[in-house]
Amino acid sequence: MVKNHVSHIQQLRKKLLEKNSDINITENVNMSKYTSFKAGGCAALMVEVFDIEQLKEVLKAVSDENVPHMILGNGSNTLFRDTGYEGVVIKLSCDNFSNVFIDETDKGYMVTAGAAILLSTLAKILLNESLTGFEFASGIPGSLGGAIFMNAGAYDGEIRQIVHSVKAVSPDGRDEKIFSSSEMDFGYRYSSLRDNGYIAVEACLKLEKGHKDDIAAKMKELAEKRNSKQPVKYPSAGSTFKRPEGYFAGKLIQDAGLKGVTVGGAQVSTLHSGFIINKGGATATDIIDLITLVQNRVYDEFGVMLEPEVRIIG
Repeated sequence: MVKNHVSHIQQLRKKLLEKNSDINITENVNMSKYTSFKAGGCAALMVEVFDIEQLKEVLKAVSDENVPHMILGNGSNTLFRDTGYEGVVIKLSCDNFSNVFIDETDKGYMVTAGAAILLSTLAKILLNESLTGFEFASGIPGSLGGAIFMNAGAYDGEIRQIVHSVKAVSPDGRDEKIFSSSEMDFGYRYSSLRDNGYIAVEACLKLEKGHKDDIAAKMKELAEKRNSKQPVKYPSAGSTFKRPEGYFAGKLIQDAGLKGVTVGGAQVSTLHSGFIINKGGATATDIIDLITLVQNRVYDEFGVMLEPEVRIIG
């Protein structure tokens, strides 16, 4: 690790502990334990924040010390390089950023939920309240904050279809803002948070009353479809590549003869070619090298450059 970064990180750790002695700070964290690929190197520091004010304090500190940092949700779309991350990983506490409040209004039902809540957990809560519109997200393996950041979607549904507003904190921790759905500028696997750096801490979703049995049946149908067509038994980051305009990534990869191809412990899934999986003992380097191999082969065969959905850190 670069000495300058070590010095800044130690200063940051000291500063944070002076302000809040019970803050949860861990050094040299193995990020394979926090990401769905179950691979990757260590982060210099991980800080778990328990409320918005603590998040602001940490963001101000990392900005003042000029230390590289990032927000990590459920780690279902992130891969840390084997060489590690010379910065700070900030995690929102699942206990404190997972509250759910439901209000009935003349415009429908407004569901306010913390950014750290898992989509699967939120889906079960909404099922019990007989609220419909969220079924598509019930099987997406991520947090609400991560889903908003990348406008996650599945089975013809996207987060943007139900987001009313998003509460977020500025990257320097000095501002708090509520973005309307239109201000989020949602696109395919995109939201304005990717560019402005704001961190979602809470979202208000607009849903409608439905029939509990119908909602449960839809969730069951989508779960069965996912389990039968996707390699859910192996560590992965979901769909590895974005859908190129006019094509399907999985079909391009399969047509390029890459189904089942391996690099070390990483493999192009034999069940769905759009997924790269950790077949066992894969390193982050194995996964990244396989991503590059797939990109190059598909480009050589079809002139299409696949863009990874996975965030590669370090």
